[in-house]
Amino acid sequence: MAHVPQRLDPDRRRRRLELLAALADAKSARESARPERLQGARLRELIAVRRRLTN
Repeated sequence: MAHVPQRLDPDRRRRRLELLAALADAKSARESARPERLQGARLRELIAVRRRLTN
């Protein structure tokens, strides 16, 4: 039988969504503060890891 997640009460759900939004904002601010060169290096690293995993 499939597990059915419990519905959060409206206040908990609202707080959870606010927290997730704040975390997403913090992450995007952190990423935009990085120099472009580092972002490119990170992207190349992720691509290399994915290639290693798929081969």
